[in-house]
Amino acid sequence: MTKPAVARRHLPSSPFKPPVTRPPKQFAIGDRVTHDEYGLGRVIRIENEIAVFVDFGSLQARIMSPYGKLTKL
Repeated sequence: MTKPAVARRHLPSSPFKPPVTRPPKQFAIGDRVTHDEYGLGRVIRIENEIAVFVDFGSLQARIMSPYGKLTKL
């Protein structure tokens, strides 16, 4: 099953709770992070909140927003 292309809007008359909107992830230089594929790393550069550069030791990677696989420790 695939996701819908556009998020569905919540109707005020719906008996269900509206979906929770999470704020975008914020990273700062020096933050310790973990990535699902690359493992532990440290943020070394931020590019206009579009991407972050992370040093994973043997690899430096540019991770694009919305940072689905990146988690701040």
